Amino acid sequence: MQIKGLNVDYFGNSALEGVTLDIPFGHSVGIIGPNGAGKSTFIKALLDVIKKRSGTVKAEGKDIALYRRNIAYVPQKNDIDLTFPITVKDTVLTGTYPNLKLFRRPGKKERAIAERSMAMVEIGDLADKQISNLSGGQLQRVFIARALAQEASVFFLDEPFVGIDMVSERIIVNLFKQLRGEGKTILVVHHDLHEVEEYFDKIILLNKQLIAFGDVQDTFTTENIRRAYGTSLGNVIIQGAGGAAHA
Repeated sequence: MQIKGLNVDYFGNSALEGVTLDIPFGHSVGIIGPNGAGKSTFIKALLDVIKKRSGTVKAEGKDIALYRRNIAYVPQKNDIDLTFPITVKDTVLTGTYPNLKLFRRPGKKERAIAERSMAMVEIGDLADKQISNLSGGQLQRVFIARALAQEASVFFLDEPFVGIDMVSERIIVNLFKQLRGEGKTILVVHHDLHEVEEYFDKIILLNKQLIAFGDVQDTFTTENIRRAYGTSLGNVIIQGAGGAAHA
């Protein structure tokens, strides 16, 4: 994915400034930075959801708008209406809709895809439950299963580990590794630095501008953390993360 000179302004305030990088396919990529750094804005701009942006975003030589069907998006849970009366299996089945022909309803093939997607995140036993009755971790796995049902090659996830249990976290991390092994690309907005080296093989450090991008072992450094978060706050974060960043 080729990103050149990406700028986003909100009501005259700069959210992203001149972000340029080339994200290779087949990696698990963490998008990291302080609050207000533009992390969620970044993936929404890549998705072409934010129209008031400048710069270019391409994938396999195509404008991102023409590649959108190959990208599955899992938004933050607070962006989703959980009061809508729908079961787990029907929620996951909606992930197959982008690949249906006009006026065609999901059939046997799509239901098999939905069942397989639920199995991948271990929620088959929840199929008939209303999503409003699920725990935070179960709910996150439902939305990830819906993304899997889209059979995309690129996955964008916005804060998928917030408010979930350890079992769900383990399942999701193992899924990331499986998808990466299949050549899929995963971009994840993430705020907790403790598990960066386990979750991702590449990271993007943002603070409105691109601070650093590359392999975790080369990029997740004390210097880059301080550049992204500010020297004082960066020191606190590094200590809180047990000194996880490399010197």
